[in-house]
Amino acid sequence: MKKFASLLIVAILGGVISVGIYKMFEKEPVSAGVYPTTNSGNSPVYNANYLPAYAVPENVPDFVEAADLTVHAVVHIKTEVSRRNSIYDEFFFEFFGMPRQPSQPLVATGSGVIITSDGYIVTNNHVVQNALRLEVTLNDKRSYEAKIVGTDPTTDLALIKIEATGLPYLSYGDSDAIKVGEWVLAVGNPFNLTSTVTAGIVSAKAREINILGAAGAIESFIQTDAPVNRGNSGGALVNTRGELVGINAAIASNTGSYAGYSFAIPVNIVKKVVNDFITFGEIQRAYIGVSIRDIDSQFARELGLDAPQGVYVVSVVENSSADDADIKAEDIILEIDGRPINSVSRLLESIGQRNPGDRVQVKLMRNKKVISKDVLLKNRDNNTEVIARKDSKEISTLGATFEKVSQDELDRLGIENGVQVKTVRRGELMNKGVREGFIITHIDKTPVNSSDEILAQIQGKRGGVLIEGIYPNGKRSYYALGL
Repeated sequence: MKKFASLLIVAILGGVISVGIYKMFEKEPVSAGVYPTTNSGNSPVYNANYLPAYAVPENVPDFVEAADLTVHAVVHIKTEVSRRNSIYDEFFFEFFGMPRQPSQPLVATGSGVIITSDGYIVTNNHVVQNALRLEVTLNDKRSYEAKIVGTDPTTDLALIKIEATGLPYLSYGDSDAIKVGEWVLAVGNPFNLTSTVTAGIVSAKAREINILGAAGAIESFIQTDAPVNRGNSGGALVNTRGELVGINAAIASNTGSYAGYSFAIPVNIVKKVVNDFITFGEIQRAYIGVSIRDIDSQFARELGLDAPQGVYVVSVVENSSADDADIKAEDIILEIDGRPINSVSRLLESIGQRNPGDRVQVKLMRNKKVISKDVLLKNRDNNTEVIARKDSKEISTLGATFEKVSQDELDRLGIENGVQVKTVRRGELMNKGVREGFIITHIDKTPVNSSDEILAQIQGKRGGVLIEGIYPNGKRSYYALGL
């Protein structure tokens, strides 16, 4: 009995000592630890109140307010586009007087951003290009017919208008101030799914991806990894404050759907284009008058530079802004108005935000010496006058706007004169299949060099005219127009 009592006392003391040692070495429980519990189905669950501190990132951006501001100002755009008849229908109509077969319009969709309370909406040019009819649906499902105020293929922007008041709209941000790594939201209508919000970061700025193709195109996209798909075109790219910083325009994809990167037109270019359309009815494009190229590491070594910097001036247009300011071939442009210029796209974006008549300070390197030039910017006609829209009956009949062809482009194509088709809308040129970029060289065998000369050649003519010209790829074409 005594032996049993002794063993019991030893066992009790051993247990007490074990518990004491365990308590000595036991770590204090972490109040924010992850502790599995068991639900009624004996499956492990996790209590959110016990997540470890390191698992909850600090300073996470809150997208709720920005998303709420944006979705009400982004609209769905349905575009009806004419379907051209087949080449056989055209042939039999032209030569045998047989009637064309009726064709049904094609329907495409995209997005747009309300920028004023009275119904001005900015979108992509490619969303409304060649539109016969535009229908805009707001986030509250109200629908309106829209009219085109202006289109600009060189920036892939368009301004449309609906007759409404008291609309929610987005305020402009500053795309120059946005930083790589900054959070952004993309809002649009992919796959006809209205008011879709996705998030990502700014991956790069001043990105050129060679998709516009129009003469004088400005490509200086904001690149993001916010998912964007078909139907997002024309939608909003906003910062975390809900300010518009870009208009979504394209994706980089091998499949046609989102695969990693999307591209938006900087809002500082958007502001310029919209203001020009509302104020003047036509884009007031400023030109510096230089042919330039990027400087990579190999070219930098050839130039004797320690590192790639600036853009290289290949040539200067005679009597241009650059020529007047004594900028010369082989100069290296480093800055414009204090902002570094390290790519052709960045220079085009910087000048594209200005108007003819504006002055810019250009810092450049010449013979390894840094100098500054005060440059007065001019328009495409090499002056500082406002370029007015021509709303004549003849222009309406043709359904197009025109712009001057640069001497470099004339030389490249081996032609002496011409006027380039800037935009094509519903009219005779569209009906005949004339595409944007076509350079009209002759009308009824008479050379033309300006839109005024085009008007002079078609005014008062009855029965039709023969238009001759060439596309930027070198293909020559002829079109017989019935007026």
